[in-house]
Order: sequence, then structure tokens, then C-alpha cells
Amino acid sequence: MSIPQVEAFLEMMAVERDASPHTLSAYGRDLADAESALTASGGLMDADETSVEAWFSGLAARGLSAATAARRRSSIRQFYRFALAEGWRPDDPSRRLDAPKQGRSLPRTLSRDEIDRLLRASAARDGAAGVRMVTLVELAYASGMRVSELLGLKVEAVRRDPAFLIVRGKGGKERLAPLNPAAREAVRTWLQVRDARRTPGAPDSVWLFPSSGASGRLTPRRFAQLLDQAAVDAGIDPARVSPHVLRHAFATHLLEGGADLRVVQTLLGHADIATTQIYTHVAVDRLTQAVRRNHPLARDD
Repeated sequence: MSIPQVEAFLEMMAVERDASPHTLSAYGRDLADAESALTASGGLMDADETSVEAWFSGLAARGLSAATAARRRSSIRQFYRFALAEGWRPDDPSRRLDAPKQGRSLPRTLSRDEIDRLLRASAARDGAAGVRMVTLVELAYASGMRVSELLGLKVEAVRRDPAFLIVRGKGGKERLAPLNPAAREAVRTWLQVRDARRTPGAPDSVWLFPSSGASGRLTPRRFAQLLDQAAVDAGIDPARVSPHVLRHAFATHLLEGGADLRVVQTLLGHADIATTQIYTHVAVDRLTQAVRRNHPLARDD
């Protein structure tokens, strides 16, 4: 059950911080969890430092990852700073919460050959489903768009065959996403198929990838399911493939090809270059393995 102070906090985050609906939903879940856990101590508005610290310490025992715990820490600290500024509390009981230590795992990616196999498997599907799937994979791999950005594309954005798309990413920030010739050709083909499938006289959907579902467009869950099947057809472990892995492949292959890290940061829409630097480790590791496999002086025999 939400409390008025939490509602006010979320409204402030939406209006003043331009937080996305996804971010607001995450804050709401985090604070609802804390409110429930702190009920015996008076809830968020009356819990003391000891109770808040005990709640936070117990997150790991509940099996939550360090990344999830770090997000909940951020949520509750921002809420209490807001509560303090509004005069709802005389103190900040979250001030001593230490960020959980979390190792940064390397992002999963695919080789160029695996991307080609995924595209061939997608193209092997019958009719419109195959054309749509090829377009989805080509767009994701060519642009590095997040799945929400990809599936949120409107059809008018691609009608004029642009070389770049204007994408609105996290925090409402806009950036340019490049489209290579293969992606542009895939989009042109999909538009022909898409338009031919329209019911005569019916209004056209605004979405590039329309769906009969409640949202009116293809959902991330359905795209992930389609990718799983394409991976199986391509002889790739589906556990290694997801919409976000295509974004990882975009960044990794750019760096392997010699692209500047700052350019990749801009294309991905990362606010902090440290987030982008993780891909350099993937690229270097893959190049090292290639040298060991192929260079005569690197072989043990």
C-alpha cells in the first residue's frame, strides 16, 4: 500500500527529474518493499536508523543481487533526502547505508558469424514473420538501440529512408542512432510487407512493428521469444541471445573495428563513459583469443 509521502516523491521525480515510467515504477516497488518490511518500526516515516539498516542488511539474505540492493539503497536514500527537505522527518535514517560491493560482469555478446547465422535463421521464416524478424535484428545490431527504443519506433520515422534515427533514450535525452545499408534495406522491405497487410479502410498503426496486443505494438517479451527461436534455428544457445545482447554486439564490434570509445558512448547514449568502457574488456579479450588461435607464434605446438 502506497503512502502519501511516497506518491509526492514519485510526482517530484516525474516532474522535476524527468524520470521515465520505468524508473518511477522501480522506485515505487523499492519503497513499497521497504514500507512493508519496516511496518513493525512504524513504516518509512517513523523507522529509525537501526531498523532501516537492518532492512537493508536483510536484502542479501533474501537472495537479492548486489545490483538490486544498490538500486533499493538509491531509492530509499533519495526518498529520505526528499522527506528531510520537505520537513516530514527531522533526520535521514538511511545516511549510513553503504553501497553493496558488486563485481561487474562482462556483457554477453555474439560474434559476427553468429549475427549472420541469426539473420539467416530469421530470413528462413515464412512470409511477413521472417521479414519482420530480419528487420528487428538488423535494426538492433546496426543502431545499438535499447529494446524499448527499438520497439517504440514510429513508422513515420523511417518512411523517408533515413541514414540516422533520432532516438529518445533514458531521461528523455535524444541521440542519433545510425542505420547501415543492410538495416535500411530491411526496413524498406518490411514497410512494403507491413503496408500490404493493412486492412483496407482501417487506420494505420503509428508503430513500426504493430501488434494486436493491448499496447498496439510488439512487446519486449515477445521479441525475446522470437529471438530465442531464431537462436535455436541458428544453432546458438538461446541463453546467450537476447535483445540486449544485440546492443552489446553492436558496441563490441565497433570497438573491435577501431571505433573511438567516446563515439561508442555517444551512440549508446551512456551518460558515464565508465559504462561504455566495459566493452573494451570484451573486445580486448576476444581479440586476444583470436591471436592465440591464429598467430603461429602464439600456439603451444
